[in-house]
Amino acid sequence: MFNSMPQIWPCDNFLFWSKTRTLMHSYAAVFRHFWTLEDTLVGYMFNDLIWCGQEEDSGFDFSSCPEWSACRSHPVYSLWRQASQNFAEMACGNITILLNGSIVNAFNRKSMFGSVELDSLDPQRVNYVNIKVVTSLDGPHIESCSQGSIVDLIQILQSRGFHWTCTDNDQTLMILQCIRNPQHSSCQTYANTLLNRNSLTSD
Repeated sequence: MFNSMPQIWPCDNFLFWSKTRTLMHSYAAVFRHFWTLEDTLVGYMFNDLIWCGQEEDSGFDFSSCPEWSACRSHPVYSLWRQASQNFAEMACGNITILLNGSIVNAFNRKSMFGSVELDSLDPQRVNYVNIKVVTSLDGPHIESCSQGSIVDLIQILQSRGFHWTCTDNDQTLMILQCIRNPQHSSCQTYANTLLNRNSLTSD
């Protein structure tokens, strides 16, 4: 299937994520040049689709399937693993990774990004890996560019010869969260900071 539907994406547009799905889609909608795995043909076709085989029938079961962890060779996991590998192997130029700083192990070696995509990135094709660590408005603030599993990720990137940057609570990502919850106290403080900054700039 993958060989019959090859796709090539332009460099500098690849967006990877782990445990930041909702925010990732909002971010990609704002910066429309980004491409995620879900934007590929395979990703679009199978995203959120439940399917597996049936012992008593030759067709597919689209309503009730075991979790990925229940089967060593789960068909859905196998498909997404191959799709993730192909997507990462195509990555080139500057790529972006969104990670959740409100959980322990924001970078998890057992996640699809940590176990498949990271190892499939080619330092000869990727110029910079831009890590963006974002926490939820309500916290907790557990991990950042300087602590937790993000440090492990940076060490892996360095050992493989990647250039990298890391940003905590990117302004756009915080604004996107505030759009969904404008009355949050953090958003009020953040809005005042932006207003003061704009006032100083215009003076």
